[in-house]
Amino acid sequence: MPRSSVPSAAPPAPPVGALLRRYADAGEPLSCEPVAQGLLNRGYRLTTTRGPYFLKQHLDTLTADRDTIARQHRATHRLHALGLPVAPPLPDAAGRTVAVADGHCYALHPWIDGRHRDGAHLGTAGSRRLGTLLGHVHTALEQVMDPPVPAPPGADPGPGSGPGAVSARPEDTFALIDELLRLVAARPARDGFDELARHRLQERRALLAAHAHRRPSVPAPPGWVHGDFHPLNLLYRGTEPAAIVDWDRLDVRPRAEEAVRAAAIFFVRPTGELALAEVRAYARAYRRATGASCAELAVAADRVWWERLNDFWTLRWRYQLHDRRADPLFPAVSALVVWWTREYAAVRDAFTD
Repeated sequence: MPRSSVPSAAPPAPPVGALLRRYADAGEPLSCEPVAQGLLNRGYRLTTTRGPYFLKQHLDTLTADRDTIARQHRATHRLHALGLPVAPPLPDAAGRTVAVADGHCYALHPWIDGRHRDGAHLGTAGSRRLGTLLGHVHTALEQVMDPPVPAPPGADPGPGSGPGAVSARPEDTFALIDELLRLVAARPARDGFDELARHRLQERRALLAAHAHRRPSVPAPPGWVHGDFHPLNLLYRGTEPAAIVDWDRLDVRPRAEEAVRAAAIFFVRPTGELALAEVRAYARAYRRATGASCAELAVAADRVWWERLNDFWTLRWRYQLHDRRADPLFPAVSALVVWWTREYAAVRDAFTD
């Protein structure tokens, strides 16, 4: 789950009065409270005389330009028309869904009552519903978005998870591990987190050296994806999904890799194992909904495992960006890599059985 362009300081309160004046029927403001969840952008529960709304402030520099946000908004409106559980933004009096104030982009959404549920609360039936839902998202995006533009012949796609992306190079990861270890050692007073980070970095270096020959080269077929499908971006009412939110990372990437990546977030236990029975139910439902083959999921599982083996985004936030908001995610994320490497065949089987 690599991240970038992190807003490290809390922004000033949004200009609620000026924003609401753009909307004909939004009412007068009564309160505006920050929503705790979210790492890249800011959200507020905005209550007016007409009821509650969700006010989103777009801050992630990779996705916060007006045209990119408007494209996301058009997609969610089209998905909503197809019956997907999304919460499209509300248009202002001029029909626009993006408002710019004080140099920031905002969007006003209906407030969706619901709660987040991870794999521990889904069970087998809920895991099947989740796999079916993501499958429907992918097939619906194929209907509402323009076909992906293929890369020109001979183009270097560079590292990452985009269409045709090359997998991480071990030599680059070794250099990053050395840099992070240097930053950990340079801390004047190390705490328990620093000691765990040092242990995991050294452990990962040994794992990568042992498995460098398994670097995958074949990407899964690309398509339009949500881009950030995880428990904090899915609201439930009871056992039913009520809204998929935060479409900032809508992009063309390997669809099966999003399915595997999402499972590795939804179904990871605090000690780092994946709940494989739930993964199997989820993956079967996803394959049925999309027509994806077992071979496609196998390739995706290989690539996401390699991605995780080479990824240190939580430590980069802490030691390079001096941002500790991702610290609580590190213990389970780092333990998962070790467990997944040990149980490689069982994990692959869960996605393809």
